[in-house]
Amino acid sequence: MIQKKDRKRILSSINLAAMNPSELREYFTDAIRFWEPRRLIYNVVLAAIVIAYFAVGYPTSKAILSMDFALALFLLAVAANIAYCAAYLADIFVQASGFREIWQRMRWVLFLIGTLVAAIITRFMSMGMFQPSGQ
Repeated sequence: MIQKKDRKRILSSINLAAMNPSELREYFTDAIRFWEPRRLIYNVVLAAIVIAYFAVGYPTSKAILSMDFALALFLLAVAANIAYCAAYLADIFVQASGFREIWQRMRWVLFLIGTLVAAIITRFMSMGMFQPSGQ
């Protein structure tokens, strides 16, 4: 359990409003440099899962292709990318703390776990979309 004095020390070290604007800009820039190149990997992993389940369910999966289906798939892709943005909140929060150096070396773990969770969700969604009921 965190002691009261430790809690105050931690919270005072994360006072974003009192930070120097150039320091805050550095945190945002660093987060963008780390997360945006990896967004492509994240999207490719999720797209590969959807394509694999489409291929496994073919020719049955071909029957569900329509404009409405394409729009629904687009909305799911947008939702997945909005979920990806949650990493920014954690990243900037930890960068503003005293753990910045450790975090910069270890944040790939958050990327890995987040991608894995998204892949599991995508798998179940793809199974529901492309596999005939009863399988």
